[in-house]
Amino acid sequence: MLRRGFLPAATRSDAAAATRGGHARTATGAVRFERVSKRYASGAGIVQALSDIDLDIPPGGIFGIIGRSGAGKSTLLRTINRLEAPTDGRVLVDGQDISTLDENGLVALRRRIGMIFQHFNLLSAKTVRENVALPLKVAGVPRDAIGWRVDEVLALVGLEGKHDTYPGRLSGGQKQRAGIARALVHHPEILLCDEATSALDPETTQSILQLLRDINQRLGLTIVLITHEMRVIREICDQVLVLEHGAIAEAGPVWQVFGQPRHAATQALLAPLTPGLPQDLAARLLPEPPAGPHRRIAELHYAGSGEHAPDLASLAAGLGTGAQLLHGSLDRIQGHTQGRLLWSLAGTGTDPDSLRSPLSPYVKTLGYVADSY
Repeated sequence: MLRRGFLPAATRSDAAAATRGGHARTATGAVRFERVSKRYASGAGIVQALSDIDLDIPPGGIFGIIGRSGAGKSTLLRTINRLEAPTDGRVLVDGQDISTLDENGLVALRRRIGMIFQHFNLLSAKTVRENVALPLKVAGVPRDAIGWRVDEVLALVGLEGKHDTYPGRLSGGQKQRAGIARALVHHPEILLCDEATSALDPETTQSILQLLRDINQRLGLTIVLITHEMRVIREICDQVLVLEHGAIAEAGPVWQVFGQPRHAATQALLAPLTPGLPQDLAARLLPEPPAGPHRRIAELHYAGSGEHAPDLASLAAGLGTGAQLLHGSLDRIQGHTQGRLLWSLAGTGTDPDSLRSPLSPYVKTLGYVADSY
């Protein structure tokens, strides 16, 4: 997918330097929000889009911003390249307060920050080559340097042979690859992704996420993406911010937020990824032990906080004679095992709560079923 000849910016030729205006790249792609708020006036009064956002996005990683519709994701993303100006607070890119930039400084900032969109934003009357070259033409880059750079980024995103194709003849995934190529022509230090996979089918989404991961690892640029899909965050991001009504609900490493979601908004967003009780079991579950023979249904939850992957033999031995594994859902996120195991235990056997330390830090009894299960 990535062409071997695609080198880091510091080692490129003079033609590449021309696409950056001849200046060596020194910025790292760090972003800081300091008490950022944004208010809009509307017919219904004042709308608080963002409230007191205080956050650091470290350079070189993939940072996800997630929230329900209207949470403020797009507004926050657009403050990074100053398409939105905060009402209060500051946004700093590599330590520079971008509100202090004049018109020329703002143009230079936006050339350091690429952006890709949900609906591609390609010009239908221009070929792929012309769409990708457009930012360089606007910047006054020499024609030879433009041709060299366009060829390079199209090879980078896997669109060799599509130079003279019009957007109407591209698939959705190919259109997004063209959009990514266009966002990369200025050798950006930061890449903003505004719901970049929301218009794509699941298979194409995976290929675009893999491309973004490859670009991040190969070029070392900072990627900031917004989405309403927790699956996208799980697949690609290092850290995540959960927004709710324009405020920070929680933030941290993806494995930590997914393993122990503390805010109701995060729990709601994660609900589609969390399998419920099997329907047949849920229909028979009782809150208290029945009078006759019965079995206890216990859940062992793994949040990824230091515990190893579960040892099923040790679990079965610790849970007592007749323990049955009913249902399991385990995943690994950033090297941390997460998920849960549902066990059916003899009603008079060991109380699973007493096994919390040796088996799992999170153990609870969900209920009881008659022993015919």
